[in-house]
Amino acid sequence: MKKLITSLALVLSALSSYAITPLWMRDARISPDGSEIVFCYKGDIYKVPAQGGTAVQLTTQTSYEANPVWSPDGKQIAFASDRNGNFDLFIMPADGGAARRLTYHSASEIPSTFTPDGKYVFFSASIQDPASSALFPTGAMTELYKVPVAGGRTEQVLGTPAELVCFDKTGKNFLYQDRKGFEDEWRKHHTSSITRDIWLYNTQTGKHTNLTNRGGEDRNPVYAPDGNAIYFLSERDGGSFNVYTFSLNTPQEVKAMTTFKTHPVRFLSVSDKGTLCYTYDGELYTQKSGARPEKVKVELVRDDEQQLATLKFSQGATSASVSPDGKQIAFIVRGDVFVTSTDYATTKQITNTPAKEAAVSFAPDNRTLVYASERTGNWQLYTAKISRKEDPNFPNATLIEEEVLLPSKTVERAYPQYSPDGKELAFIEDRNRLMVLDLKTKKVRQVTDGSTWYNTGGGFDYEWSPDGKWFTLEFIGNRHDPYSDVGIVSAQGGAITNLTNSGYISGAPRWVLDGNAILFQTERYGMRAHASWGSQQDVMLVFLNQDAYDRYRLSKEDFELLKEFEKEQKKAKEKDDEKTKDAKKSKAEKADKGNVNKGKADKSKADKEKSKVDSSKDSNQDESADDKADQKELLVELNCIEDRIVRLTPNSSDLGSAILSKDGEDLYYFSAFEDGYDLWKMNLREKDTKRLHKLNTGWASLMLDKKGDIFLLGSRMIQKMDAKSDALKSISYQAEMKMDLAAERETMFDHVYKQYQKRFYNVNMHGVDWDAMTNAYRKFLPHIDNNYDFAELLSEWLGELNVSHTGGRYSPKGKGDVTSNLGLLFDWNYQGKGMQIAEVIEKGPFDHSRTKVKAGCIIEKINGEEITLDNDITCLLNNKAGKKTLISIYNPQSKERWEEVVMPVTNGQLNGLLYKRWVKQRAADVEKWSKGRLGYVHIQSMGDDSFRTVYSDILGKYNNCEGIVIDTRFNGGGRLHEDIEILFSGQKYFTQVVRGREACDMPSRRWNKPSIMLQCEANYSNAHGTPWVYKHQKIGKLVGMPVPGTMTSVSWETLQDPSLVFGIPIIGYRLPDGSYLENQDMWWFAGIIRDVSLIRRPKHHMLDWRIVSDLVMEQNETTGKICLDAVFENHTEDETALTVEMEVMDGEQVIFSESREISGKKGETEYVTEVIL
Repeated sequence: MKKLITSLALVLSALSSYAITPLWMRDARISPDGSEIVFCYKGDIYKVPAQGGTAVQLTTQTSYEANPVWSPDGKQIAFASDRNGNFDLFIMPADGGAARRLTYHSASEIPSTFTPDGKYVFFSASIQDPASSALFPTGAMTELYKVPVAGGRTEQVLGTPAELVCFDKTGKNFLYQDRKGFEDEWRKHHTSSITRDIWLYNTQTGKHTNLTNRGGEDRNPVYAPDGNAIYFLSERDGGSFNVYTFSLNTPQEVKAMTTFKTHPVRFLSVSDKGTLCYTYDGELYTQKSGARPEKVKVELVRDDEQQLATLKFSQGATSASVSPDGKQIAFIVRGDVFVTSTDYATTKQITNTPAKEAAVSFAPDNRTLVYASERTGNWQLYTAKISRKEDPNFPNATLIEEEVLLPSKTVERAYPQYSPDGKELAFIEDRNRLMVLDLKTKKVRQVTDGSTWYNTGGGFDYEWSPDGKWFTLEFIGNRHDPYSDVGIVSAQGGAITNLTNSGYISGAPRWVLDGNAILFQTERYGMRAHASWGSQQDVMLVFLNQDAYDRYRLSKEDFELLKEFEKEQKKAKEKDDEKTKDAKKSKAEKADKGNVNKGKADKSKADKEKSKVDSSKDSNQDESADDKADQKELLVELNCIEDRIVRLTPNSSDLGSAILSKDGEDLYYFSAFEDGYDLWKMNLREKDTKRLHKLNTGWASLMLDKKGDIFLLGSRMIQKMDAKSDALKSISYQAEMKMDLAAERETMFDHVYKQYQKRFYNVNMHGVDWDAMTNAYRKFLPHIDNNYDFAELLSEWLGELNVSHTGGRYSPKGKGDVTSNLGLLFDWNYQGKGMQIAEVIEKGPFDHSRTKVKAGCIIEKINGEEITLDNDITCLLNNKAGKKTLISIYNPQSKERWEEVVMPVTNGQLNGLLYKRWVKQRAADVEKWSKGRLGYVHIQSMGDDSFRTVYSDILGKYNNCEGIVIDTRFNGGGRLHEDIEILFSGQKYFTQVVRGREACDMPSRRWNKPSIMLQCEANYSNAHGTPWVYKHQKIGKLVGMPVPGTMTSVSWETLQDPSLVFGIPIIGYRLPDGSYLENQDMWWFAGIIRDVSLIRRPKHHMLDWRIVSDLVMEQNETTGKICLDAVFENHTEDETALTVEMEVMDGEQVIFSESREISGKKGETEYVTEVIL
């Protein structure tokens, strides 16, 4: 009764309105007169008096509203809202009311400010670069626009990123923060080339002036009321974000206005009277001139109900497994376990927790499931069993018993698999050890010790042998991660036998041919570059004994003859067995003669035994001869096993799952040659390959049931294929659940915490107290009710680690407008009706022989609707991609008007065309400036496609050039540094000559001539590692801007709510001195450092230098260590010793100095020093 009353009280409180003190208030802005503050909370916009009080809710839509900005007179508020599927600009009265939509593009439009006259709203969005721009075309870099408050045509202000604009009173100048690349907005504590600077822009002269120009973060500038000074947010003095100020006359004289610790100050604004407003630790603060910060006490009333969502799924399963009898399929969707019938749509929910379940599979009895769950904060194993023997299967079960196996608060256990006889359970412990549990004795034994697995993701592929005495598994055989091998190991434990032993990635092993062979996938024949993507795979077989291999090699005719011979042998054996059985029966009958009248007790016992057999008939059926054969002990012959590995697939491809038919005669596999995966079939005797079913689906697994039917298990579809006819039958399900979304967010938060604790590449968490920091952010969870805020919370929290490749990402599945493109670049300075064309993009919709459209023409109408100053072309181009569209054109030179029909393209297609255009322009520049002596290539990503393009260009059209420019700017990474190093480090060793004519230099597949590498602040990940390798292997010079130190490898993990992902840097790259490349910028003297250019370099000069700083903990004292590693180069005959002077300064104070002589010999001389402070 007590439990019932408590639950009732909770429900009543949830349904009532009550006053709360909000946390996680974001996007705060103080009104121009300083009397009110607008802020965002739980996706709505609120307004509160600046001195505190009860907040008034201004927006009430179910959509998400953000980034409110005040008009100069304080009467209107512009904001961004996703109520139409993506973020558009809206405007409403400052007291609330109906909001008007101002923008219609499907890009996210984020407002910055009003113009001082209140006529326009400035906003940032990635819509279109100017035709004259040389900027890299990417949606990650925005432009600055304005739109009339009354609505109408959008105008471009700047073609470069300018965020959080703030005007002076005259409107002649504005401040902004820049954006240089791809780093997460909420990352903290980094000092690198990608951090934001504050700029001053003169609207009359077009001049940009960098006011901060340093390695740390400076952002969110606002003018002081007199216009002579600015306030801004900065991470200086080794702390978090605080408010700073400086005079525009002396920007180098920076003064701190706040001294908050631990957490960042965010969302700075200022009133006309000089009152500052900002947030700290989720709360509002104001600060008057010369005064200390004051917390604004905010209360608001909400009628929030418990977020209990009813979710329905007919697809989206993340893992699935077929019961041995083929009648049930267990799967996981949104983190819960379900089972559906393969014959009916009947579906049963097995688990109902806000936490995540994973890796579900059936026991041999078809009545037991095993899976892992993170519901206790630690991965544990659970079983679910049908309680009532009258219930035939899970979809129709009335009672299901769940049991936790081997409960533990510290040891993780996941990826369970039953042994073939169901008596044991294998699982992976602590993400790297294969273990086995005896289900009867509850004893656990270790099979592998974890030393052969490096990935911390949670598990690896393994499978029991049919006789239960072996495992096949993927493992790292030669400390060569991530290049895995396939091996076998005794189920009792011991050493792993390497079956593949190659330098290629091999995995996905499966026992086939009654356990006489192992099917696996490998890139051995399909490897392209050593890139993180691009390699293709093949299906291969390794035979565990000579007999199985010999059978496989037989021709179809010889194999049929062998099967006939074996069939006759089997019949003869069965006949002999029958004779033996009859003889034993006759003997038994004679022995039992005279014992017909046995006692009732014996009869009763016999009846019970019979009843016992009958009752188990439904679940265990009579074992077939094939089942008994499965239990036959396997013959494993390891000698010369490398000679019994065969390739099955005729062509390497992008493979999905693969499986052999029950008789071992046919290979079925998923392959993506075009778009999605299709199902292919290959007869292994006749080597006949065909596409069996065109599915165009995502990744899916293949499984066999005991009868040999094949199941296709994917997130988009589940199907059953008949073993004889290959006919497909769709299996539908309707999974329905009630989900407490707040509880789910909390479990996802806990999951992220645990994943970082287990997977983050640096075991010391970059010096962050991870438990304390987690608790500091956990308090915000009750104040978050949507995924926008939750993803931002993850980014703020993970940003404390000062590491790249992290943060939360939310991808809403909106159904808003999608803006299409005509393949035209417009003149943003044109002020008349219509849109004037500045350029027709090559290979776009208007690039064909029949068009009369060219630069200077004006688009007047789209599908008959006129483009005026009061509407925007975006409205007329929404949702037109791929559809025939009538365009009305006017040529102002010839005065001709005409119409053409085109099919607009998507933003993605346009970006592809713009990228090719950008590369051609850069190549043309290099050819022009070098007068044809140099070639140019751009490495778009560190993947196989880019590598093949670069390879083709440098050894094709640029092979006769004297040198090559390698452009890596705006490359987002991958894994290609090894191949780039090899490709460009060729040294000519001889020449191929044909009858005295030089035909080719050797090596012929590498670049043997000079090269130079171009880079910038937007290089990321392996685009940091690749220039580092290029430089330190002394292949050539680096030119451009410093590259931020972002060289880690990331795992982007999708949460149980699939609209949310987060990144974990799981691999670091350590240098011989023990430091890591992460957070080490690429600084050099061979080019430009920020705004400083080297005009002249003496012949005896510093070639390169690198600084590594670290904190040293000794006896509870923290000291700083600075290492300087420099290289001097002498190109003169003068070898007089050099004097090197070094000073370490704290501000203007010298805290360390050193003077040392080094050798002045010709060539390079290294100078190394270490300073403890």
